[in-house]
Amino acid sequence: MHLTALDAEIRDLMRFAAQRSMLPRFRGLADDEIEMKGKDDPVTIVDREVEAFLTEALVKLSPGVAVVGEEAVAADKAVLDKLSGQCWIIDPLDGTANFAEGKEPFGIIIALADAGSTVAGWIYDPTKDRLCYTRRGEGAFIDGEQVKARSSHKNQPVLAFSTMFISEEEAQKRHAQFAPHYTLTEIPRCAAEQYPRLALGENDLSSFERTLPWDHAAGALWLNEAGGKCARADGSEYRVDEYDRQGLFGASNPAIWDDFVERLGAA
Repeated sequence: MHLTALDAEIRDLMRFAAQRSMLPRFRGLADDEIEMKGKDDPVTIVDREVEAFLTEALVKLSPGVAVVGEEAVAADKAVLDKLSGQCWIIDPLDGTANFAEGKEPFGIIIALADAGSTVAGWIYDPTKDRLCYTRRGEGAFIDGEQVKARSSHKNQPVLAFSTMFISEEEAQKRHAQFAPHYTLTEIPRCAAEQYPRLALGENDLSSFERTLPWDHAAGALWLNEAGGKCARADGSEYRVDEYDRQGLFGASNPAIWDDFVERLGAA
């Protein structure tokens, strides 16, 4: 699947939004351009500008298809009801905490879902001008080249996991459980970067606590289409309308995924 007209249009929208709103403000945000929605959950003027632009553009592109944006949901939880039908899902600035601190990585994520399942996804890295994209059943691609997921080939598989949304006691317990079997590394607080790492040989595993659709809809499908595996602990597929469920695991190949979930079950 080469870059289709739709892929190119989505890429150009994301690129324009990044060049207009995101990159000019990177490492230049004023204090009054950052707010806190909750603990460890910042939002910036860039999140809101990019989401407003992409929402308007996607409505014009496909009239009648609902749009579910992260910031729209923050303002009105009823927007989540649209996830059960055909909808676009937008993360206008994935990695907001990094961006607000003047650090990479960060990106833009768009997914198209229908009846709870992701059918297509696009992940854009503005600093690399890199587009990861996929459509169900058609493979995973980066900038026109098909991607086949590969492992890190380390003696111990590289496990990236976040301790942000668990207690210190739980974090210590997991560290003790996994350290003998895996090389542990911190997740980059950016799904737009973490999913590519799982396919490109940098990480072998990721354990995600929160499973919000704007973070995972595109990446989970892209990783699976690349030949990796992203699923719930019971092996079921990630669904965008099951955003309240905790726990999602991604791996560079199914064997590494199976081994990890077996270790979890034995704990």
